[in-house]
Amino acid sequence: MEVWFIVLASLCLCLTIRAFFNLLSPSRPTPLPPGPPRIPIIGRILFLRKSFLEIEDSLRNLRSKYGPIFNLRLRSRPLIFVADRFVAHQALVQNGSVFSDRPAALTTSKVFGSDQHNINTAFYGPTWRVLRRNLTSEMLHPTRIKSFSGSRKWVLNVLFNRLKSDSESSNSVKVIDHLQYAMFCLLVFMCFGEKLNEKQIKDIEHVQQSVLLSAIRFRVLNFWPRITGILFRNRWQELFQIRKEQESVLVPLIRARKKAKEEKLNRAEEGQNNSSDQIIVPYVDTLLDLEWPEEKRKLEESEIVSLSSEFINAGTDTTATALQWIMANLVKYTHIQERLVEEIRGVMGDRKEREVKEEDLKKLPYLKAVILEGLRRHPPAHFVLPHAVKEDVVLNGFLIPKDGNINFLVAEMGWDPKVWENPMEFKPERFLNIENGDEVFDIIGSKEIKMMPFGAGRRMCPGYNLAMFHLEYFVANLVWNFEWKASNDGVDLSEMQVFTVMMKNPLQVHISPRI
Repeated sequence: MEVWFIVLASLCLCLTIRAFFNLLSPSRPTPLPPGPPRIPIIGRILFLRKSFLEIEDSLRNLRSKYGPIFNLRLRSRPLIFVADRFVAHQALVQNGSVFSDRPAALTTSKVFGSDQHNINTAFYGPTWRVLRRNLTSEMLHPTRIKSFSGSRKWVLNVLFNRLKSDSESSNSVKVIDHLQYAMFCLLVFMCFGEKLNEKQIKDIEHVQQSVLLSAIRFRVLNFWPRITGILFRNRWQELFQIRKEQESVLVPLIRARKKAKEEKLNRAEEGQNNSSDQIIVPYVDTLLDLEWPEEKRKLEESEIVSLSSEFINAGTDTTATALQWIMANLVKYTHIQERLVEEIRGVMGDRKEREVKEEDLKKLPYLKAVILEGLRRHPPAHFVLPHAVKEDVVLNGFLIPKDGNINFLVAEMGWDPKVWENPMEFKPERFLNIENGDEVFDIIGSKEIKMMPFGAGRRMCPGYNLAMFHLEYFVANLVWNFEWKASNDGVDLSEMQVFTVMMKNPLQVHISPRI
């Protein structure tokens, strides 16, 4: 009996002492977001070779199993995904300064990004601020956007002529080729201030597409670069050759702008100002004046090449992709196309004009609803560029460790059935009934995130206003000037990913001029 009592008393004493020290000891560390067990090395390599679109179904399953924030243990640094709009708003908007950094760029990306000296990949700090401020104030200010109205009209005519010529010579028109060419014409002019001929545009388009595809083709080189540098030496040489070709195409255009600018300054100093000197300021001109804040030096040619490439690709591939998706839905759902035409007719009235002018766009709410629905249903990117944090931070009760990568499931948020009724249907009318009496839909997500095709917070796409404007302008004019009908194969809305999420089977249509 005494032995039993001693054992029981000792056990109670031990538990009491343990409970006491637990009270004195610091709380348990915040856990990482949940996720599947660490994947073996071979599995990691095979998994990371897939595009985000290929692993999207897997991520949806992980979301349903682990919740709105989960962790993939694929690398030495955690790879965290957020699939909930409230958590995304908490991170990107409410704590924007904490979640605005970028991870260290992959080795191959540094080749084309001048070692993270561009807006998309620059670390959050002085370099990024200088680049973004220059872009937003010098190129994306409303007065600067308006100054390019003549170039937009020129590109619209180029697009019309190509569509008409193609429709007269073939049974159906492959739309994406003409959209991409038109967007390249426009963005190249905005970048270099020159209306280039078709060969020059095609040369730029070729090297820029090669740069975009290199992210996929040369992904294996980012695994242990010191080893792959030996094993895949020929592939490295091919990568550097693409960069060399890019510089050979873009550097002459940069030097031409530099020479033109110097000549203009010389004329001004001599009091010979020429009224014909162009008022338009192309992007490269702003970069020639720029200075790195920490290094106190002007930009090198290779760095201007990287920034010019970023500017062109950001405004061509994404816009052309979004245009194709929107036009595909207007072809598939003819009642939407006709309602849009009727709205435009109401604004144009008795004007016998071919062009829906830029000032007319503000009077077309259904047009804006069609554009927003296109971006919600078919965002050109289903993920944003990865974010990073400079220090440990807690998000939704989980630890986001320093240097951990975090990404956001853009498409999932735009398809959330809790926000959008029948989310996979294409229904522009949903944007005509804006809640709380707001005049416009909050596309930047400042109050709450319902969809984020341009990202959100401090690192969201700085050109979102220009992109919306271009989409409205070109969609309005395309449907006002042509009647769009499906080809014999119909409209297939299946997806595939190259740089953006595109139509797996490009849109083929019959078009005819409207009377």
